[in-house]
Formats: sequence, structure tokens, C-alpha cells
Amino acid sequence: MPRYKYRAINSRGRPVKGVISAINEIDLYNQLNSAGMELLQCSSLEKRSSLLPSFFLQKKVRVRDLIQLFLHLEQMQDAGVPLLESLADIRDTTEHEGLRDIMSEIHRDVSDGSSLSEAMALHPKVFTNLYISLVGAGEETGDLVSSYRQLIKYLKWVDQMQAKIRKATRYPIVVTVVVVITIVIMMAVVVPQIVDFIRYLDQDLPFYTTALMATSDFFVSFWWAVVAAPIVIAAIIIVLRRVSEDMAYRIDLWMLNMPTFGPLIRKINIARFAQTFGALFASGVDVLHGLEAARKTVNNRAIIEALVGVQEQVHAGSPLSEAFNMSGEFPSMVVRMLKVGEESGNLTTVLDQVSDFYTSDVDESVQALIAMIEPSLTVVLGGMILWIAVAVFGPIYSSFENMDF
Repeated sequence: MPRYKYRAINSRGRPVKGVISAINEIDLYNQLNSAGMELLQCSSLEKRSSLLPSFFLQKKVRVRDLIQLFLHLEQMQDAGVPLLESLADIRDTTEHEGLRDIMSEIHRDVSDGSSLSEAMALHPKVFTNLYISLVGAGEETGDLVSSYRQLIKYLKWVDQMQAKIRKATRYPIVVTVVVVITIVIMMAVVVPQIVDFIRYLDQDLPFYTTALMATSDFFVSFWWAVVAAPIVIAAIIIVLRRVSEDMAYRIDLWMLNMPTFGPLIRKINIARFAQTFGALFASGVDVLHGLEAARKTVNNRAIIEALVGVQEQVHAGSPLSEAFNMSGEFPSMVVRMLKVGEESGNLTTVLDQVSDFYTSDVDESVQALIAMIEPSLTVVLGGMILWIAVAVFGPIYSSFENMDF
């Protein structure tokens, strides 16, 4: 269906603009009119779409936008407001242009007879399989309010986890950049000015001094390579992950076995999986479909492969805890807690406890990582300054000892 970029006036007389799918301009006019907006101008994006990706045309829908969306739906549904009226209210009140256009299309599709989950499935970039599965389960059981609450709980958790991940990755990156720039400036600018006169001393220079001079010469000639190396290495890793599934698996497995970072990656993925699977299971989604949908929220291929094996074992009739134990990628505590949940018939609570435990553990690990990086940075910079001081002043003091007064 063609997409149109439009400008309109809403019911409050304020100008609005956005992008929306419509059969033609008449359909576009009717959609906007039903939303209480008067069309001023429109243009088709069909010719632009091949040249300009769609994510440049409108602002991305964030997790917090989705929290507000499902919170609104939950409150309206709980109050007995019909679904179409709820969707129309969200469409008319949201300030996010992209989300307003999506809700206009969802409102139209639901009006034409589609279910809410089917209408959401037409927008996979915003509504993932997890959201669709939870809403679909609520439609089947007739309890959409519980599904909305599970989604709100899950999205709030995702928002908190994303903040922790940003904190865990941003700080090491900033510190690494600062260290590299400091070393480059010291070696390429400061050290050459200090040791230049040492080259003309009539004496044998110690190894650490010649090493410093050689390192300084290298930085003067190839400082650009030192600065670009981390960027190039990161780009190569990203490209290898995209072009080769086998290489992506090997990189993910290597990252999972890294000291310090490996356990943190494992905890983040276990927490994400447990929270997702728990939300699906609590909403009435069966175990196999829940495992499949929750697996898609994990981003480490080694753990994903282990979860594929878990799903196959469960499909063959193995208990969930036994299947997780056979995978070899999940801590024994997770296996024991799953077994307790199976035996007690309280798997939802156990999954929430696993998620809460690892969420808290991730936060502690991030704090410990930051606390470890700060002294490490001090040691690196202090060691470099000590090397410069010894390499420079050692030959100078030696030359004073050889002088005849």
C-alpha cells in the first residue's frame, strides 16, 4: 500500500505532519478526517522510498512510547471503553508523529474486521512477535487487561535493562577512547620534545630509553593508525558477524567466555530470557511457543543455540529443567529454580525470581566493572608516566656522573 507524507490541521487547530499508508489520496483524506484532522497537503513517498530509508522519514518509536501506549490501552480496557474508541483516543492524543500514523492504520484495520494482534503484526518494526503473542493470548482468553499489564511490566523492565546495558558499555568505551588519545598525545607530541636532546648524548642509552624513543617515533609516524585501529577492529567484527553465521557464533562464544565481560553478557541474556518467557507463560502462551518467542529476545548466538536445543528437548517430552540442564549454558541455580517451579506448579513466580535475581546481579556487575576500570586506567597512565620519567631522567643523571668538574 502506498505511503503518503502529509500536513494537516488537528481538531485543536494545531498543525501536524506525518507519514501514513493509504490506498490513494481520497483514502488518506478519509483517514485523517475520521481522526479529526483536515488535510492541507500530501505527497507520495513511493519514489523516495528506494532512495531514502523509512527510518529517516519519522522518529523512532521508543520503549517508553510503547509503555505509554499499553498503559493507555490497559486503563481504557479496564474502564470498559470499547477497543475502537481506545485506539481512536490514543491516535488523537499521542504527540509522537510516527506512532500516531501507526495507530491510525491499526484503527482502520481493526475497524475493517482485523483483530488487534493482526493489525499490530503489520508493523513488525514497532510491535515484535512478543507483543503480538501476548496480545493474541489476551484475545483468546478474553483477558486483554492482563496481557497489557504483562506487556507494561515487561517493557518497564526492558527500559531499565537497556539503561544498565548502556551504562555497562558506554563507560568502558569512553575510558578506552580517553586512554588512546592520551597515549597518542603523550607519545606523538610531548615525548619527542622531551627526549630529542637525549639522542645527542655521547653515551649508550638503556633499553627502556631506546624503546621509548622507538615507540615515540612510531606514534609520530603512525598516530592515525593507532587512533583508527579500535574503530577498524570494531567495524571488522560487525561485518564478520553480518556476513558469516559461523563467524558470528564463534565471536559470540568468545565474548561469552571473556573474563569479566563474559559473565555479564550471560547474566543480561538470562535475565532478558527469563523476563520474556515469564511474561508469555503468565499470559497463557504454551511453553513451546513461549520458548520460541523468548529466544528471539536473546542476542548471543551461543545462548540462542542452547535455547534451540532446549526447545527441541521439551518438544520431545523432556521436563523444562532437564532440558535447560542438558544445554550446558545455564547456571545450576537456574536449573534448580526451574525444577522447583515445575514441581510446585508455580513456574511464573520462579521465572520472575530468576529475572529479578539476574537483573540485580547485572546492576552489581556493572558497578563492579566501573569500579575496576577506574584504578586500571590510573595504573596504565601512571605506568606510562613512570616509563617516560625513568627513560628520560636516567640517561641525564648518568651523563652528570660522567662529567669532570
